[in-house]
Amino acid sequence: MTRAQNIAILGATGSIGRSTLDVIARHSSRFRVVALTASRRVDELAELCARHGALYACIADASLAAPLQRRLHERGASATVLAGAEGLVQAASLPEVDSVMAAIVGAAGLEPTLAAARAGKKLLLANKEALVMAGPIFMDTVRRHGATLLPIDSEHNAIFQCMPVTAAGLPTASGIRRILLTGSGGPFRSRPRSDLGAVSPEEACAHPNWTMGRKISVDSATMMNKGLEVIEAHWLFGVVPEQIEVVVHPQSVIHSMVEYADGSVLAQLGNPDMRTPIAQALAYPERIDAGVPFLDVFGIGALTFEQPDFERFPGLRLAYEALKAGGTVPAILNAANETAVAAFLEGRLAFLQISEVIEETLQSIPGGEIGTLEDVLGADSRARAHARTLVGRRCSRVA
Repeated sequence: MTRAQNIAILGATGSIGRSTLDVIARHSSRFRVVALTASRRVDELAELCARHGALYACIADASLAAPLQRRLHERGASATVLAGAEGLVQAASLPEVDSVMAAIVGAAGLEPTLAAARAGKKLLLANKEALVMAGPIFMDTVRRHGATLLPIDSEHNAIFQCMPVTAAGLPTASGIRRILLTGSGGPFRSRPRSDLGAVSPEEACAHPNWTMGRKISVDSATMMNKGLEVIEAHWLFGVVPEQIEVVVHPQSVIHSMVEYADGSVLAQLGNPDMRTPIAQALAYPERIDAGVPFLDVFGIGALTFEQPDFERFPGLRLAYEALKAGGTVPAILNAANETAVAAFLEGRLAFLQISEVIEETLQSIPGGEIGTLEDVLGADSRARAHARTLVGRRCSRVA
């Protein structure tokens, strides 16, 4: 029997992190938890480390290192405490770690995810922002350091499963006409845009099919999540924007499709549960039980498809435009979106104003070429500052 695969989970207290731990617990002889990280949830992180026997516990907020140490001691856990941005990078590149689940939400996950790629790890990518912000740098790092990149987003994992691979096991766009990226349309798929001005964060986070964190739930409601996935697909699979088409599929049973030059269309189907792509990537190229109920095709009855409404969901249009502009423009898009969504969740911005802030930021902050990571981080910082100003002006008008 081969030794257990050593796993680090970046973002262990989030929905992807907990789903990963659930799959790992079902296969304790195959996988071993080595490192777990969290942003600020000290109690949850300590509890998870104690339950799964983690050797390292990292808290991104360095001021919480001492409380984490106390909580670990109280639970009888002996994990070594790491902290801050340096701690996240260390957790992602530990020599004893084989595979890294990159599940930190947003731009905060960029540098530790890059660190895992530089360390040549098997990288399970749930942090789409790493590719949205720094696609050329990230993919170059993966190639130069021999990392294995496996997508975790249900759509990209589905595409990966439907694509041809090279002799080295890498996906290739050879013979592909287009990628059909499916999305449920979120909770507001059929509501007129005129009715969306006063929706609450709770309404926006009430996804009809998936259980997700609050930020990604809002992104689904605006369909910006699908826009970010378009950019991610471009970098992951080497296809141009015109080859990526978004398809609204309310049932969330087909997770994406790949259309070939000969007219064939391959699709990956399954119940909407993130444990399926997680299990596929953890065990790749084998298959293991994910704990997900098997799909009842007779119970489904029918599958429907719609074209996305770019007027109701302008974020999707903005994402396509940012991808075509290239350079640092996708990083500006992402920074403005993260800032606007945070303000909406805090009750400081109306739902429809999210896309307004993003578009005005894109118009005001010039994009540039990406030569280094500093180019990306500089554009990100400028975009966040401008978006915060725009949010403040809207708050003043409301007051």
